[in-house]
Amino acid sequence: MISGRKLLVSSVIALFVVLVFLILSLSGLIIDYQWFKELGYTKVFFTRYIAELKIGVPVFIVVFLVVFSYLQKVKRDFIRFSTDYNNGNEFKGYNFAIVVASFIISLISSVSLANSLWSKALSYFNAVDFNLYDPLFHKDISLYMFKLPFIQGVLGFVTALLVVLAIITALLYAIMYMSDSTRFYRLSDDDSVLEAYSNKDILNILIARIAIFGFLLFVLFALRYYLKAFDLVYSPRGIVFGAGYTDVHVTLVAYRVLMIVSVLAGILFLVGALRRSLKIIAIGPVTMVAVIVVSGVIAAIVQQLVVSPNELTKEMPYIRYNIQYTQKGFGIDKVKRIEFNYKENLTAKSLGDNVDTIENIRINDYRPVNQVYNQLQGIRLYYKFNDIDIDRYDISGKYTQVFLSAREMSIPDLTDHAKTWINKHLKYTHGYGVVMSPVNKVNSQGQPVLTIKNIPPVSDNSIKITRPEIYFGELTDDYAITNTALKEFDYPSGADNVESVYKGKAGIPMNFFNRLLFAFNYGDIKLLVSSEIKPTSKILIYRNIMQRVEKIAPFLTYDQDPYIVIDSGKLYWIIDAFTTSNDYPYSQPYQLPDGRWVNYIRNSIKVVVDAYNGTVDYYIVDKSDPVAMVYRNIFPELFKDGSKMPEGLKKHIRYPQDLFDLQAEIYKNYHMSNPTVFYNREDSYDIAKEKYYDRTQPEESQYMIARLPGMRDEEYLLTIPFTPAQKDNLVAYMVARMDGANYGKLEAYVMPKSTTIYGPMQIEAKIDNDPDISKELSLWNQKGSEVLRGNTLVIPVEDSILYVEPLYIKSDAKESIPEVKRIIVAYDNKIVMEDTLDAALNKVFNINPSVPQTAVQAPQGNLQDLIKQANDLYQKADNAIKQGDWTSYGNYIKQLGDILKVMNKQPK
Repeated sequence: MISGRKLLVSSVIALFVVLVFLILSLSGLIIDYQWFKELGYTKVFFTRYIAELKIGVPVFIVVFLVVFSYLQKVKRDFIRFSTDYNNGNEFKGYNFAIVVASFIISLISSVSLANSLWSKALSYFNAVDFNLYDPLFHKDISLYMFKLPFIQGVLGFVTALLVVLAIITALLYAIMYMSDSTRFYRLSDDDSVLEAYSNKDILNILIARIAIFGFLLFVLFALRYYLKAFDLVYSPRGIVFGAGYTDVHVTLVAYRVLMIVSVLAGILFLVGALRRSLKIIAIGPVTMVAVIVVSGVIAAIVQQLVVSPNELTKEMPYIRYNIQYTQKGFGIDKVKRIEFNYKENLTAKSLGDNVDTIENIRINDYRPVNQVYNQLQGIRLYYKFNDIDIDRYDISGKYTQVFLSAREMSIPDLTDHAKTWINKHLKYTHGYGVVMSPVNKVNSQGQPVLTIKNIPPVSDNSIKITRPEIYFGELTDDYAITNTALKEFDYPSGADNVESVYKGKAGIPMNFFNRLLFAFNYGDIKLLVSSEIKPTSKILIYRNIMQRVEKIAPFLTYDQDPYIVIDSGKLYWIIDAFTTSNDYPYSQPYQLPDGRWVNYIRNSIKVVVDAYNGTVDYYIVDKSDPVAMVYRNIFPELFKDGSKMPEGLKKHIRYPQDLFDLQAEIYKNYHMSNPTVFYNREDSYDIAKEKYYDRTQPEESQYMIARLPGMRDEEYLLTIPFTPAQKDNLVAYMVARMDGANYGKLEAYVMPKSTTIYGPMQIEAKIDNDPDISKELSLWNQKGSEVLRGNTLVIPVEDSILYVEPLYIKSDAKESIPEVKRIIVAYDNKIVMEDTLDAALNKVFNINPSVPQTAVQAPQGNLQDLIKQANDLYQKADNAIKQGDWTSYGNYIKQLGDILKVMNKQPK
């Protein structure tokens, strides 16, 4: 009885240990489930596993039954031919071995197939038609994008399974043939020796089985050649990507022939095996090899002797296919081509009519602005501005382009003695607020004018921040634990620190079970034993916003530049997500920054991450994208309709620069829709070049507020200029519109071919050749300072092009920040450099700036009157700085100096 109790206790303990080990080994999976549940995406979490079960379980059952039945057949053959047939005990263990072998083969097969095909299966069964057909086989594009990958995967699996069964068959029957149990014995002719003979019936069965396997494999080869023909739409052989003349007239024919030959080879293999004729068996494979070799030779001959001498004529239709489908694959088929009626007729009135465009000309650069933010607004070592975002806001009734950046907590920048576990995970948990500055204003030092700054955030405009804490951002790479026994550091205030308690929605409860899971999964015992962690505490994980969105939807491609947005006092991150593929027929592949090749891309999804609560929302903004619709069918609870995005956030969605740059790169050649022009590259473009800082580089695409020709209002645009290949004159100007109903519209303004219009590098040459400008630049480049050129901005104003380039001066001091000191404006044949944009424009267009009346009056009055006048002038000068009106500022300062001289002469 006692031993029975001991056995029961031991069993319970063993079961408990096994259960704990199982739970801990699955700790990562359990944690991920709780995280998905926290975000409301449990169905998304289970989608993969349900799909794998739907594939794996039926495959396991089918494969198990097939393999088990087949091995049972092999066992019966062995029993039938065994000389130990009467001794049934010899075969009792075979059934168990067959079950184990069938289980292992089925398990490996089902798991590998489910892992490799679950996503392809979901795409196949949720496919959406493109209602567009490839030009070679006239199949809907959905066949290539959603269906063929799954079909080819299933065919590959069946082929592999047949090969495995054929190998097992050969091994088992070979062993059976050589086994002592299946041999029979007889005396030799002289009756002196007992000789052993293998049963040839076993060999006959083996041959028959292999014959069937061979036949089935050849039939599968025929199916593979049928499917292989569809891969010709990705052929790299011809002058362009996709099937060319040789592929269609030689390779495709060869595949059709090989389909027939494969079936015939299977029949001959079956017949030859049954007849024991190697000659008949060899006919099929030899013929297949001959067709492959001959077709390869013919293809090479046709390519060299037929196509190459007449390349344009022979490849004409296939070049047209490549142009059409590359344009469709990258969405540049919708670029509206507009003739730009270029005129050099800008006047002072023109500038007044386009005041919003002029006032939003960017004279700051995001690189030095980032340095300014970090040096002047970092406040403490542990705060960091990761990068500068550019956006537009309605500020006091004016549509204004601004720089802004989030002040994030950077744990690596804590001092070494402060990098304790408590500080890293419980105390310094979040960043605080943002800094904002208009792109068109600098102060007297040439640095950006900050309109939102400091901690807590102070705003000089109508944009207010009521929830400045940033728990989720670009630098939040560690987990944080909130609602602990310790209060969190909120922000510094003088010599003290303000503390707070997190009141957001994010976090997984830190009960004992979860503490055990996290301690094991993170390898950190402090999570289990720390007395600061309470049952009501929560752990925030995957706080880096890129890691966060990629964890939820890894099948999307994400823009690597999230940008911060202020809406209703709260902070949000917006991330552009792309649907991509490399399976679009006839579309030329291009390489993404992450190294992947794609020939189809759409920016159909916008992702919004709450910087405080960590909620993640995916909005589909382009329902015409079939790939996005397939994902919506697969994950209906993940994707929301774009119309449901809050209006405040919708005003800040922008056309992603990464996509626009890729489209511009492709547009350089694929704007040519005429195959002959395309073949000869008669009208190829290059991205215009500029001198930036101290090097020559392709122009960066630029966000700007401007009014397009023929439009009534200014819009937020993304722009890039083109020049002819190997030349520097401006030939085209591509824009992406993004306000309201115009969002996503692409337009290319093409310059008249009869007129030579200066491009950015030609403007740069004019700057270098201007004696007054070059003299000043040479002077500044001496005596411990360096002149750095900003972006050459190409700005459309009515039917003209205005060039603006800021100049920065940077001293040799280690912590020196480049500061805007001069603005160069070029128009027509005029080029000037002045202290301010207003002054430069005034000089180019011969505008006499209005001078305040007091500037022509001598200071007068008693001392009190002079003091009052001086204060008024100081306030006016200060306001002029904030407005970027350097001309007025100079006038006010001059008047102030005159007053000070008069005051100095007053009797004391």
